[in-house]
Amino acid sequence: MSEAATVPIEPTPGAPAPKPKSKRRGLRALVIVLVVVVVLGVAAVVADGIARGIAQQQVAAKIQERLPESVQGDVDVRIGGFSVIAQYLSGRMDEVELTAPALEVRGAPVAVDLTLHGVPVDLEQPVGRLSAKVSIDEDALNTLIAESGAAAPVGAVELGDGTVGYAGQAEVLGFTVDYTASARPEAAGDEVLLTPVDVTVGALGGSIDVSGIVERLLGEDPVAVCVAQYLPEGLRVERVDVAPGTATAWLGAERFVLDGASLSTTGSCD
Repeated sequence: MSEAATVPIEPTPGAPAPKPKSKRRGLRALVIVLVVVVVLGVAAVVADGIARGIAQQQVAAKIQERLPESVQGDVDVRIGGFSVIAQYLSGRMDEVELTAPALEVRGAPVAVDLTLHGVPVDLEQPVGRLSAKVSIDEDALNTLIAESGAAAPVGAVELGDGTVGYAGQAEVLGFTVDYTASARPEAAGDEVLLTPVDVTVGALGGSIDVSGIVERLLGEDPVAVCVAQYLPEGLRVERVDVAPGTATAWLGAERFVLDGASLSTTGSCD
C-alpha cells in the first residue's frame, strides 16, 4: 500500500494572513489596561465630587456658625480647583467662593459675594487673600446708617447715577445754613471720599448772598466718610460704584482670619 501524499494548502489569494497569537494577546492586554485606567479615573472623579460636596457643606456650616449676631442669612459655598482631596491633603484650598444674596446686617438686606484664596483647612488660620463684592440698595443703606449710631447726614442718603446725594449744615456768619449736595464717591481704604459736584443751599430770606457759600462748599476738599466702623477690622474698600438706587463696593484683605472675633470686631478711622 502506498502512503498518501500530503498536499500543502495554499492561502486564498487576497485573504489577510492570520495574526500571530502573541500580537493578539498583547492587544487584549492593552485593552484591559485602558479599561482599568478609565474605570479608576471615573471612580476618582466620582469620589472627588462626593468629597467636594461634603467639604462645601461643612465649610458653609462653619462660616454660618462664625457670623456675628448682627448678621443673619444663608451662605452657599463652592470650592474651586481640580481635586478637593488633593487640596485637603495639602492643608489649603486654592479657592473658595461664598455667595449670600440675602444677608441681613443689622436688619438691612445686603448681597455679598466673597472669594477666598489660599484657604487653610484649619479655619483658625488666616486665608491668603479675601475679596468681596457687597451690594446694598438705598433704603438698606439708610437703615444701616441709622442702626450704626454713628454721625449721619441730616437727611436720607440718595443714590444716583454715579453720585451720592446727602444733606448737611454749614455755619455762615453765625447762621446755620442747610444744604444738599451730590458727590462722586471714591474708595480710600477705610474711608470713602465724597467730592461735591453740585450743591443747593437753603434760602435765607435774601439776607445773605448764598453764591459764595456754594463756591466754598464746591471748592472744599472731599468729605471723608469713615466706613471702617461698618466693616470687620482689616477689610479695606478698593472700589465703589453707584447706580440709581444701588451702591456696590469691592473690599479686600490679606491674611484674614474667618473666626467669630475677626468677623465681629469692626475697624475705625483713627
